[in-house]
Amino acid sequence: MAKNLHLEHLEDEIINNGINGGRNAINFLRELRNMLKGHGSKRVNMTVKWDGAPAIWCGKHPEDGRFFVAKKSLFNKTPLFYTSESEIKNASELSGTLKDKFLEAYKHFSKLSWGDKILQGDLMFTSGDKSTEKIGNLSYITFQPNTIKYAALVGSPLADAIDNADIGVVWHTTYTGTTIADLSASFGVDISTLGHSNSIWMDDASYKDVSGNSAMTAKESVLLSSSLSNLGKTFRKITKNDLNRMRKIMDTFASKSAVGASYKTYVNSKIRSGTFNPSYADYLKYVDKYYETKIIKKVKMEKTKQMKREIKQQLLAEIRRLKKFFIALTEFQRLMIESKQIIIDALNRVKSIGTFVKTSTGYKVVNPEGYVAIDKEGNAVKLVDRMEFSLNNFTVAKDWDK
Repeated sequence: MAKNLHLEHLEDEIINNGINGGRNAINFLRELRNMLKGHGSKRVNMTVKWDGAPAIWCGKHPEDGRFFVAKKSLFNKTPLFYTSESEIKNASELSGTLKDKFLEAYKHFSKLSWGDKILQGDLMFTSGDKSTEKIGNLSYITFQPNTIKYAALVGSPLADAIDNADIGVVWHTTYTGTTIADLSASFGVDISTLGHSNSIWMDDASYKDVSGNSAMTAKESVLLSSSLSNLGKTFRKITKNDLNRMRKIMDTFASKSAVGASYKTYVNSKIRSGTFNPSYADYLKYVDKYYETKIIKKVKMEKTKQMKREIKQQLLAEIRRLKKFFIALTEFQRLMIESKQIIIDALNRVKSIGTFVKTSTGYKVVNPEGYVAIDKEGNAVKLVDRMEFSLNNFTVAKDWDK
């Protein structure tokens, strides 16, 4: 697979990869259902998405063996990475806070036994990021790298390990290759060979259900089977030809500097509003409004306005000709999210660490950011409750806002 810089949502696979993407998305859900019913064939592995920041790459340079730390600019045309503390101190592209975090990362992670490993992970905390807080009537060791605040109950082994550490990280991706340019990524890591340091709290992102609490209930199993059956029926109404026609419309939006009118942008706007109810009729209204307010309104000359209105009408006519397709597509995505949510709810019953968001009135318990499902070919997709996480991301009070 390519560099692990971006993952797509499961329900977007049909848009990104056409009929094969839609079929693969259904297969992901079926395999996850089987896994949670206790008779999976190990065709799908699961990792937990931690809401860490920043992303970090560490390991031995494949060409000269020097230890380095890097951010995603490791994959620039001219790779950018740091092999000493002095390089980090002199890096003008690193902000003050980011520079401090990379200095701590280099100091502590360079002590581990890397061999030929290169790993990607998410920094969870450095020495000044932890607090002891009361949430409800209990005391926790907490840290908040991004939107979610993580909390380990004081007195637990997890809290002791975090409290004693100067830096925390969750590793999730392994890279192999003979040069930086040739590196390829595979989800999952083996951190057992890295050794141990009391100054480092680290974990891999693999989904661990030591309690068995994630198994689906009988009711969930029935609901999921019904949803998957309807999903398959709806999928058969979507054709490769119609998907290609839709893609041409989306390409036209992009070429006309109107990418905000694309179907994916429309769906994201619905999610940010807190509901997932896209429809063919609503998408038509969205495109019309977008063109009028974002494209045509900004043009001064009436002749140009008229030209852009004609383009808008042509594009709306193309969408109308695909009415049955868009009705099937929105229903397919709705059923995909319905099925996905049943699985996420089962997975969420197991948590190794408390997860909260801070509101204006205190703390609210939330679920983990989500999960990553990986099939046997190494394809990976996100399983995220986008409504919950989007709402949290836009509304919670964050420590760095102070």
